[in-house]
Amino acid sequence: MTAEKLYETLKKIQEPKGNYFNKDLENMTMPLLESLLENKKTYGYMVCPCRIASGEYEQDRDIICPCAYREPDMKEYGACFCGLYVTEEWNAAPEDEHEYVPERRPPEKLAF
Repeated sequence: MTAEKLYETLKKIQEPKGNYFNKDLENMTMPLLESLLENKKTYGYMVCPCRIASGEYEQDRDIICPCAYREPDMKEYGACFCGLYVTEEWNAAPEDEHEYVPERRPPEKLAF
C-alpha cells in the first residue's frame, strides 16, 4: 500500500466522523502516513510515528493509529498529538493560532 492509497482509504472513513487530515499534505500528512506504513512493516501494526514503540502489541495498543488519545486531543486542541488528524476548524485557522498538543500518554508507558 502507498501513502496516497492509505490517505484515500482513511479519508473516506474518518471525515464523516469529523476527523480530517492536516491540510499540509506535503510536510505533515503524507510523511506521517508513510511513517505509519513503515511502522506496519517493522512492527506489524501502524503505531504512531511520533512516539516510541516497544514492539509489543499490547504495550503499544494505546498508540496504534488512531491512538487512544486522538479524541481528547482533538476535542481540547483541535488536533491529535502528531498533527495527522485535525478538526475542520483547526485546518481553517491561521497556523499561529494552533496550540501545542502535550503528550497524554502516561509516563510509565514512555520508558521501556
